[in-house]
Amino acid sequence: MSKDKSTVMKRSAKAENILQQINSATKLGDLRKFAKDIKKDHGLAMELWSSEAFLPRLLAILIMDKKLLSEEELNKLDKDMQTHTYDERNNLMDWLMANQLSKDKKTIAWMESWENSSSALQRRTFWYYQARLRWTGQTPPDNTEYLLSALETRITQEEPEVQWAMNFTAGWIGVYDDNNRARCIKLGEITGLYKDDMVSRGCTPNYLPDFIAIEVNKRKNN
Repeated sequence: MSKDKSTVMKRSAKAENILQQINSATKLGDLRKFAKDIKKDHGLAMELWSSEAFLPRLLAILIMDKKLLSEEELNKLDKDMQTHTYDERNNLMDWLMANQLSKDKKTIAWMESWENSSSALQRRTFWYYQARLRWTGQTPPDNTEYLLSALETRITQEEPEVQWAMNFTAGWIGVYDDNNRARCIKLGEITGLYKDDMVSRGCTPNYLPDFIAIEVNKRKNN
């Protein structure tokens, strides 16, 4: 089906020039260099986003102005991400969370409201943000008991991308919360999630009993 030309954004020469410089050999570090030179430019970000290509969209996220993001626009970005492959759309949303949504009280509040969103990507972001608070050493909100109860009730019923983020949250609760460590390990044993996954050398497995044991041991030895 051809696109309605009236809905296609006409891009500026600056945007076209940047797009011509991005190709399959472009690395994330290269995108960060682009972003450092451009700084914040929300209009340009939307032009790059309109390319529908993965790497330009990663760059677009870096140069967005979080103060100009609205819930309506976030829902539009979410819908656009659905056109990408499984890994690409997860990477785009995770990149958006890390570089924009986690840096402003308004957007954090939106993420915290996404637990029961109809969008799997938004539900994933709710859980990934809860994990990130713990994994980055920030003082987590007083919601651990609630999260664990929700995990025990819903993790096996969720979409794979959400399930991974929920498991990740349980892992970091287990690492940093002595009182709930055994509960998190038991959750992994009961669900069996990721138990049989092959893991590359140097990488921590996602299976909760192994993940928690390895990460706790790392911190004891530091």
